[in-house]
Amino acid sequence: MTENNLILNRLFTQNVFFDMIDTNDNTTYGAVIQRFVNDYENKDNGALISEVYRFMSKSYRNEYFYQNTLLNKLLLGKHSINTTTALTQIPISKSKADFILINGKAVVYEIKTELDTFERLDTQLRDYFKAFNHVCVVTSDSQYDRAASLLQNTPVGIYALTPQNTISSKLRKEPQEDNSRLDYTAIFKVLHKKEYENILLQYFGELPVASQAFYYGECLKHFSQIPILEAYTMALKQLKKRNRIEISEFEKIPYELKSLIYFSRPSTSDWHAINVFLNQKYGG
Repeated sequence: MTENNLILNRLFTQNVFFDMIDTNDNTTYGAVIQRFVNDYENKDNGALISEVYRFMSKSYRNEYFYQNTLLNKLLLGKHSINTTTALTQIPISKSKADFILINGKAVVYEIKTELDTFERLDTQLRDYFKAFNHVCVVTSDSQYDRAASLLQNTPVGIYALTPQNTISSKLRKEPQEDNSRLDYTAIFKVLHKKEYENILLQYFGELPVASQAFYYGECLKHFSQIPILEAYTMALKQLKKRNRIEISEFEKIPYELKSLIYFSRPSTSDWHAINVFLNQKYGG
């Protein structure tokens, strides 16, 4: 990995992308285009981003590249945007889940690219199993054997990204359900206020009566009275309602930007601005 490539980590972020759209003069974007694209004049922004992504696919498969591959291959390829919800950067205990897919069940995907180490993996996996009962590590095919050795005789799954940028059907260990480590507090902390209130209303028919200072603790106390697997199932139903997206607009987004746009939850005006930017000539 060269220092030059690190700028690519910044390009595929919501802050930089939406600044590009608003100003059409973002310094990170300009630096990336001039560094990684030949003959960039008279090409539209969509084509230029596609060329940058093509470079990444061969030389710099960073975390965004992995996350975008998971979203395209699993959410859009295997499941459906109508029936499945993806979440990202969800705090669980002292870790943050890279990618979570929720349909009938939920799977946490911990991304370990060829640029990463497995140093914190054990801690991360322990944290994830407190809030979700299926966990899977996604890594490169070159690191699959190491991951398999570390995770043998565990319920943790392993998916490998091939050199062709697909999820390998051969180098694969499916995640197994493990409810033994589910923890009320960890599950509860993943939920937004409206979500845990919906669960309490559904189960108890009412919300706790407490002052503002003690309300959160009372809600957690009530939540912890629900049988844990039932509480977990109810939590998944609430989480699945997140990240609703305008499907007709999302279908127009190019492959390279699917993950970035999906998690940014664009407004009506954003959709129009994204479309204009992608079809606009560079620097125009």
